[in-house]
Amino acid sequence: MSAPEIIMLTAEDLPVFCPPAGKSLWDQHPRVFLPLDKHGECRCPYCGAHYRLHGESKGQHA
Repeated sequence: MSAPEIIMLTAEDLPVFCPPAGKSLWDQHPRVFLPLDKHGECRCPYCGAHYRLHGESKGQHA
């Protein structure tokens, strides 16, 4: 089994949700909104998709 692809995101892609738009209807799970961790990453609890924020989010605090 290979590691899931990392889906790169920008601030314009927020909020993060899975499954992403354009995914085939037959393999979708319920839409779930995902919180980013302090490293700007998250994983979907249903399918294991790995999301990573590239750059900073709007309103991000240090």
